[in-house]
Amino acid sequence: MIPKVSPFETYKQYLSLKQHFTKEKYDYHRYGGKSRASLQSFYKRKDRFFFEKLSRQKDDQQVIDFFVSNFVGCDDPQTLWIGKIVKDGDECYNQWRRRVQSLSYFFKGEMETLLSGKKFDSIFSTEKGHPLIVKEYLSNNLSLESLVILDKILNYRKDLDKRLSDPVWEFLSMRIKKYETFLNIDMFHYKKLLKEMVLNGT
Repeated sequence: MIPKVSPFETYKQYLSLKQHFTKEKYDYHRYGGKSRASLQSFYKRKDRFFFEKLSRQKDDQQVIDFFVSNFVGCDDPQTLWIGKIVKDGDECYNQWRRRVQSLSYFFKGEMETLLSGKKFDSIFSTEKGHPLIVKEYLSNNLSLESLVILDKILNYRKDLDKRLSDPVWEFLSMRIKKYETFLNIDMFHYKKLLKEMVLNGT
């Protein structure tokens, strides 16, 4: 039996995670997922039915994962409405779960395709605008998880922040930064995996 999470707690998680992924200065982990939401404001919402529905379907951690997967999987988390998340979010959530549960497999496959016939440094080159890793992400050929893993290993994001100033990269840079704290990454494993692929000329 799934442990119940209250509709109000579900609402607070929604607000906190939305702030995390849309506000530069708000950090979900630093503030313990707290928000200024009141029970009174919750009961005034006309869409509280969606929070009530979601609270019956998922436990505490599943609610967090559900919101995280949808906020990082949408085009604009600022405008992502709870009604749309509850109605259409399961597909995004289930795809996210498959990637996260088989993260090493997906990372290896994506990197093999990305690096095939290329020099490793070339995937970060900004000579022709966005580097290849950004273009491949925008073309849905590279997952956000792979971008996060690469950044954890190489810290490339801060370097690109200095070289790129367009809205597309600024949005993606913030998304990488905000998302990485929700991924449990075994750095030793992924460093070894990446090193082997680069040395083998994948």
